[in-house]
This record gives sequence, structure tokens and C-alpha cells, in this order.
Amino acid sequence: MTSKVTYLGDLRTSSVHIQSGTEILSDAPTDNNGKGEAFSPTDAVANALGTCMMTIMAIKARDLNVDLVGSTIEVTKIMQAEPRKIAKIQLVLHMATAADEKTKTILERTGMNCPVLLSLNPDIDKEIAFNWK
Repeated sequence: MTSKVTYLGDLRTSSVHIQSGTEILSDAPTDNNGKGEAFSPTDAVANALGTCMMTIMAIKARDLNVDLVGSTIEVTKIMQAEPRKIAKIQLVLHMATAADEKTKTILERTGMNCPVLLSLNPDIDKEIAFNWK
């Protein structure tokens, strides 16, 4: 088992990661009857794309002796009304390190092959931009 999800009421859930005990709360978004006081499930999907890309890029960067500490990703999720689903995810990666063109290419290709990106429905439009220092 990876996690255990408990419904807390008032459109809020608690997800506990079994291995670490870390808890993530989620709320329904304000545009779907919720309070929006935590990530919505679809926010978490979009955010997972960003965290997955950064994580595997950091693994490869470590192998290349490149430090990505301080790099950030701006994540924007755009919903479709009918049927209600994620229509688009926009990511802008701001890389906090300078790198030569070969290293940039290697790291960008690594990011574009993250498991979450490869797992998302192909109908979801993905706009991904890399900005290097």
C-alpha cells in the first residue's frame, strides 16, 4: 500500500504516506463547492508533474555535478468545464544555475521523460518552458 486516504468531511481528505507517515490534506476547489483551503486533487496532479520533473532533473544534475538548489517551477492548471477535467498544465521552470548547452539539453530531456509526464492523458495540453540563469 502506498497511502491511505480518509474522508474528513466538508469536502476534505487526509492522505497519509505509509512509508513516511507524511500527511497531505486536500479540499475541493472553490469553483466546485469547496473551500479551497488546500490543494485540490487536480492541483495535486499538476503539482506532481512539476515535482517529478524537478526530482529526476536533480538526480541527473547530481550525476553531472550541477547544483539545481534554488530552482523553481511555476505551475498553472487550467480546467475544462464539460466534462470537468484538467485541460492544460503550464510549467515554467526557472533554473537557478548556469549550464552549457549540452548540459541544458540533457537536463531538459531528462525532465521531459519524467514518469508523471509520461503517465498523463495525452488529451491534456502541456506547455513547458525552461528559463536558465
